[in-house]
Amino acid sequence: MNQQIQPVVNDKQAVDNLLKTIRIPPRPSLLVDLQKELNKDEPSAKGMAKIIANDVALAASLLKLTNSPFFGLRLKAQSVDHAVSLIGTTQTGILMTGIIARQSISSGASSMGKFWDFSSKRAQALSAMVRRTSVCSADVAHTFGLFCDIGVPILMERFPEYAETWKKANSEFDLPLTAVEDQHHITNHASIGSLMARTWGLPEQVSTAILLHHDYKTLEDTATDDSVRGLIALCALAEYAIQKYEGQERPAEWYKGGEMVCQYLGISAEDAEDWSEELQESFNSAHS
Repeated sequence: MNQQIQPVVNDKQAVDNLLKTIRIPPRPSLLVDLQKELNKDEPSAKGMAKIIANDVALAASLLKLTNSPFFGLRLKAQSVDHAVSLIGTTQTGILMTGIIARQSISSGASSMGKFWDFSSKRAQALSAMVRRTSVCSADVAHTFGLFCDIGVPILMERFPEYAETWKKANSEFDLPLTAVEDQHHITNHASIGSLMARTWGLPEQVSTAILLHHDYKTLEDTATDDSVRGLIALCALAEYAIQKYEGQERPAEWYKGGEMVCQYLGISAEDAEDWSEELQESFNSAHS
């Protein structure tokens, strides 16, 4: 009996010991201040602008993004106050959380530009799709899209060989992606990403969806919150669209979860292809 129990204890100890060696970026105080303002019954645009203006780099990033083709505003923001009033407090909060996340993850891997580009596309796709399925608010969907794979750069920083594991995991057609990571590193990007989301005070459905987003059987589990299952389904469809956009004709994750995703969303495989094509067109528009 002891022989059966022992490995479980060892595994738990190994995971605990490993977690102590992985650097989860602490939640920046500036994000704490922004979240406090956003959580008020009536968030103040002036209050948010004042917090952002204290950080020159953040203020510059906000102005650059507000005036970019992504928003396509007729008026150009002249100041931080003006930018917040133009795009609103919720949208400002989303942008700032993303910028702060990018600043906080210091992995020097050359693939990080591609990682953030993929994350931005996924966030954009989720924001668009959630309007037609209403599983949760657009800002929660966007935040989940941005943070979904945040565990990847954290694990790249910890394990020099992790990039190879990530590549292998993404081309695995049988095992769950996270199982491949677990085999090599005793942990996976979903667990680490969920831990960071909780540490940063992100909404609970975001941290739970991050933890479960490669476990497609969750889509059939009625005990799991609908908003979490909706985010997982839409995320899989968004990633399928991005991978097709990047030239991958047979993405492994869609092969594993596509049928369950369509079933959960109540759409056909043809509908999924139509949604995917619409998203790819939106990615083209964003780059034009």
